[in-house]
Amino acid sequence: MDIQSTVKNLHPLEVRVILSYKKGDELTVEKIEKDLGFKAGNGNQALSWLAGKGIVSELRREKHFFYELTGLGRAWKEKGTPAERIIELIRIKQQGGTGPTLPELAGTLGLDNKDAGSAFGTLSKLGVLAMDSEKRVVMALSGGELENGRPAKGRGAEYLAVIRSLLDRGGRESGEFLARSELSEAEQDAMSGMAKKRGAADAPFRELERETVVFGFSSGWEETAAALKAAGITGDEIGTLSPEMLESGSWKGRNFRSYNVQVPPTRLVPGRTNPYAKFLEDVKDQLCSLGFEEFDGPLVETEFWNSDALFMPQFHSARDIHDVYHIAEPEKALSIEEPWLSNVASAHENGGKTGSRGWNYNFDRDFTRRLILRSQGTVLSAKTLPKAKIPGKYFGIVRCFRYDKVDATHLSDFYQTEGIVLGEDVNLRTLLGMLDMFAREVAGAKEVKYVPGYFPFTEPSVEVHIKHPALGWFELGGSGIFRPEVTRSLSVNVPVAAWGIGIDRMALMALGLNDLRELFSGDIENVRLRRTRASAG
Repeated sequence: MDIQSTVKNLHPLEVRVILSYKKGDELTVEKIEKDLGFKAGNGNQALSWLAGKGIVSELRREKHFFYELTGLGRAWKEKGTPAERIIELIRIKQQGGTGPTLPELAGTLGLDNKDAGSAFGTLSKLGVLAMDSEKRVVMALSGGELENGRPAKGRGAEYLAVIRSLLDRGGRESGEFLARSELSEAEQDAMSGMAKKRGAADAPFRELERETVVFGFSSGWEETAAALKAAGITGDEIGTLSPEMLESGSWKGRNFRSYNVQVPPTRLVPGRTNPYAKFLEDVKDQLCSLGFEEFDGPLVETEFWNSDALFMPQFHSARDIHDVYHIAEPEKALSIEEPWLSNVASAHENGGKTGSRGWNYNFDRDFTRRLILRSQGTVLSAKTLPKAKIPGKYFGIVRCFRYDKVDATHLSDFYQTEGIVLGEDVNLRTLLGMLDMFAREVAGAKEVKYVPGYFPFTEPSVEVHIKHPALGWFELGGSGIFRPEVTRSLSVNVPVAAWGIGIDRMALMALGLNDLRELFSGDIENVRLRRTRASAG
C-alpha cells in the first residue's frame, strides 16, 4: 500500500476515525457517529471507505432484536388491552349480580370472538376469571386479592402489570423500539405471545431484527496514522471555499484539503429504460397487436369484486388475514353496485338464475364492502364483464398484493397479466392457444406442460408450468373457463376464457434471471447488465 497516496486520498471523515481511535478498538456505525458527532449516514460512509482501502476490516456481525408498537398496540395502550377491558366489564356486571356469557362479553366490548376467547383463556389459566354453572364469566379471585374489584395480587396482577408496562414503554416519545436485551425474563415471556415478525396487523408488537457490523483497524493503521500526524492532517481541513467563508474571513489560518487532479472523472452513462419496464411494454404491444383491449383499475378493491363476484365463498381460506392486506381507514366501501350485488349474493346463497345450487350459506352484505389491496388480477376481469363487447378480447397488466414468503419465485407484491376472451366459439382450445403463446413466445420457455387445477371461479381449470434452466419447473399461472355463477351473475351468457399469469415469472425466464428480486434491484450496474443482455437477446 502506497501510504502517501492513501493519505492524500483520505476523506476528512476517514481521517477523524483513524486519529480518534487506537488499535484494538471496536468500531460500529453507531459508535463513531455518537463519539465524533457525525451526521446520520456519515459513519457508514467512513467505515465503508476505510474498509475499501484495507485500513479497517470486519470483525464480526451481531444480531439484535427489537419490538415496535403496532397500530393495534397503540389502541390497546389508549383503550386498554382485551384482558383489562374484560376484567373491568366483569367488575361492573358482578356489581349488578350476574356476569355475561362469552359471546355477550365480546359483543359488549366490540371484540372478535377469537380475541375475547383468547383473553378469557389466558385470564382463566392465571386464576383471574372462571365460568359459573350457567356458563357466565365471573371473577375467580378472592376479596384479599382484589383492590377496587381489580386484581391486586397474584399471577394475574403480575401479568397485567407486565403487559401494561410494555405498552407504556413501547410508546414513549423518545422512541417506540424496545430492545429484547433490556427486557426482564417475565417481559420476554409476555412479549413472545404478543409479537410477530410478519403479518403483525393483528398483534400489538412487531418484532424487528437488526444486524450490527463490528470493525477493527487492520495492520496498516499505525503507519497511516503516523503519516497523517507527520503531514499535519487533522480531518478539519476545508474542502470547499464558500462565499460566506470569504465574506467572514473564517478561512484565514485554516488548512485546505489538497485536490488530486489525476482522479478519473465520473463515468457518464446515458439513461435507458429499465429492462423490466421495457419487457412489460413489449407484452402490452404484443397483445394490442392481437386485437386485445387493455383494462385497468384501482389498487384498492372491495371483497365483492376481488372475491365474491368470482364465486369465491366468504369462508374460503384465501380470505384469511395472512393472504390479503386489509385497509385500516376507511375500512369499508359505502355501497356495491346493483344489480350485481343482488345477483352475486343469490348465486352464493342458492345459485340464483345461474343453474347452480350455490354455496348454501347466508351471504354477508356488510363483509362484502370491506376494502383490501387487490390480491389477484382477476378482479378486473370480473369488473369488465358487465360492459364487455361480445365477441371481445381484453387484458391488463395488474399489480397485486398478497402476503407471501419472499423467495426466488415469490414476492409479496407482484404483477399479473390478466385477460379474458368472450364469444360463442370460445372453448378450452382457445385458452390453451393463449397459454402456449405466453409460455413460448413471451417467456421464451422451451419446455411447457399443462396440469389440471382448481379455482372457485373456473371449470375446467388449467395451470401452465414452464421449466427454468436453474430453478426447474414452476407454475407460470392459472386459467380456465369462467363458471356460469360468475358470468351470468354479471349479465354475460357466452363462454369466457380467462387467465392470470405471473408476468414477473415470465420476465424471469425472458431476461435470463434466477431470482424475482433481481427485477427490482437497487444495483444500477446489474440493471444495466440486464438491459444489455435483454437487448442482445
